[in-house]
Amino acid sequence: MSAPQDNQLPWYHEGLQFTCTQCGDCCTGSSGFVWVTEEDLRAIAEHLDKPIGEVRLMHTRPARGKLSLAEYANGDCIYLDPKTRGCTVYPVRPIQCRTWPFWKSNIATPAAWADTCRSCPGSGQGELIPLEEINERLSKTDI
Repeated sequence: MSAPQDNQLPWYHEGLQFTCTQCGDCCTGSSGFVWVTEEDLRAIAEHLDKPIGEVRLMHTRPARGKLSLAEYANGDCIYLDPKTRGCTVYPVRPIQCRTWPFWKSNIATPAAWADTCRSCPGSGQGELIPLEEINERLSKTDI
């Protein structure tokens, strides 16, 4: 099999820089959705040492035929600590959170990536994430 031609590679084929600053900016803002799977809920429940039913009932909301994490009136995620601005379930955060900022919508074009970099202080900074890792993250969610 021959190597792909340069024009077949995505614009970010040399990788993109990202290092999470744990600022919490991606966990707050205008109302939105953080989709969770049963696997996500099980991991969160285990991490919090709570029954999965309690996590589902108290920390999620139905939306568009799926489940999304609940949020406070100010837009903060239910798991964003208001004092530290850190995620209280970071080791088991949902796949949507683990793949940030490598969502199709964020890297569709250089302009979309530039917008992401303006809203996320870790995007465009720090560690160079190679194309293979970006593609792996892209394959896990469709946002």
